[in-house]
Amino acid sequence: MMAGFLFPPRSPVVPAMLFLLNDVVLSFDPAELTPPVTRDRFAKLSLSYVGELGKELFSEEPLLHLKDRERAERLAALIVSKAPDVNAALFIAPGRGCRVADVQVRYAQLGIEIMATLLERQNSGALTNIEADRQVWRRLAA
Repeated sequence: MMAGFLFPPRSPVVPAMLFLLNDVVLSFDPAELTPPVTRDRFAKLSLSYVGELGKELFSEEPLLHLKDRERAERLAALIVSKAPDVNAALFIAPGRGCRVADVQVRYAQLGIEIMATLLERQNSGALTNIEADRQVWRRLAA
């Protein structure tokens, strides 16, 4: 009885990673997104190749991060597997069906404070593409 009081039962802690994809904060466990066989296959890919894959996905669907969360999380997990310090990516496609070469990609490493603020704003429904741009990407004039 006393041991339970002194040492509470362990709860399984699921390691979650926060990743900003355009203006959506994703929370996922990278290890769970790819089976071991696939992990070995993707180990040989470069960040440049993963970026091209992302550009292809966004050329097909410029709102991928909003419309297909599972694919967005897989893309984020691939980016993290190639560049563990990166926790944000911006893919800009001029329109659906555009040429892959016309899609732009940028990567960033965000501090925990910024990521927490973005997640809090997203959870409250206040995170917009303009807010994400101001906080991270700084593409628009102030």
